[in-house]
Formats: sequence, C-alpha cells, structure tokens
Amino acid sequence: MGKKRPERTARRAAERSARQMVRDREKLAALSPGGSRERPIAVESAAVIEVRAHATPCPQCEGELRVNEHRTDAGLRVVAVTCNRCHAKRELWFKLVSNEPN
Repeated sequence: MGKKRPERTARRAAERSARQMVRDREKLAALSPGGSRERPIAVESAAVIEVRAHATPCPQCEGELRVNEHRTDAGLRVVAVTCNRCHAKRELWFKLVSNEPN
C-alpha cells in the first residue's frame, strides 16, 4: 500500500525543522530588548528611535528593516517595521528616558 519515498520524507522533515526554527526565532525576538511592550529599548530622544529601528537586524534573516509607522501607545513608542529581505513584519518598542539631573 504505502511505499516510502525518501526524498519526500526528507523534504517534509526539513520543512518541519524550518518552521520550528522560525517559531523559535520569533520567541527569542519577543524576549529581546524592544521585542515587546514589557521590554522596551530605552532612548533619550524620539529623534533616534527610527535610526535605532532601522539599524536593528531582522531576527529571521539578519536583513535590513524598513520603518513603516512610528506611533505612541500608553507612553511608549512603537515602530512597525518590515524586513527588506524576508518581508517579516514586527513591532519594536521604545521608551523615552531622561538623562538629565534632577
């Protein structure tokens, strides 16, 4: 009834492994600075937010990120970005902090 096809079996195993790698990288990106609301990147000025977002590599392919939108959300800055290489979309979170003496 079922004759094993080694090429297909190997291809499907590789695809499962690749999907798991993507899930793992997304989890790691969410835990890294800027990956979530709970872990914003501290910056001193709003002027550097888009520069920092653009300089951050894509966690999936290490490609360059393109800034799509920059908005505020409950005191935090959120930058929606898309990777130029793999087209993965994500949000980077920033928090403005003052470095001035009291």
